[in-house]
Amino acid sequence: MDPIRVVSGGVTVLDRADVDTDQIMPAQFLKRVERTGFGEFLFYEWAKDPNWKLDKNRILVTGRNFGSGSSREHAPWGLQDYGFKAIVAPSFADIFFNNCTKIGLLPVVLPEEDVRSLMQASEATVDLERQVVEWEGGSASFEIDPETRDRLLNGLDEIGVTLNEEGAIAAYERERERTGPVTTAL
Repeated sequence: MDPIRVVSGGVTVLDRADVDTDQIMPAQFLKRVERTGFGEFLFYEWAKDPNWKLDKNRILVTGRNFGSGSSREHAPWGLQDYGFKAIVAPSFADIFFNNCTKIGLLPVVLPEEDVRSLMQASEATVDLERQVVEWEGGSASFEIDPETRDRLLNGLDEIGVTLNEEGAIAAYERERERTGPVTTAL
């Protein structure tokens, strides 16, 4: 996973609240075994509307409770595959939020009034190092769990975090070595 420090670029607005993972990535597309290629199915049912438009930008700004519903990982995969690097909303479903951070898609929680102001901007910068979102006419700070922030800044997924502890794991395994007969199957 690539490290995230600053995400700058165009803003795509999805001014809807309570968008669930079934709407983000419908169930009929969950049969695929690879993690890529889901972007073309993003908001599949909504995309059938002739007035639907979802610009391919780096930052998605949306309504409260984004990513509610089932815990499918395919929803963040589709958003990332479409080109989004950061999602800004007043709130996220917990599992969705965590699934995003596990793949390097940065979810940012801002107060509703700041999200509304950001929706008026055409470009923005999300700075994870400084924990601030900036756009023409405004800026807002955001909070993120320090461990999650560190993982994202260093491009570490869960396997990467574990591999960083390889020395401690090896030491633990050495310390628990026992002499005598083996009582487990080899």
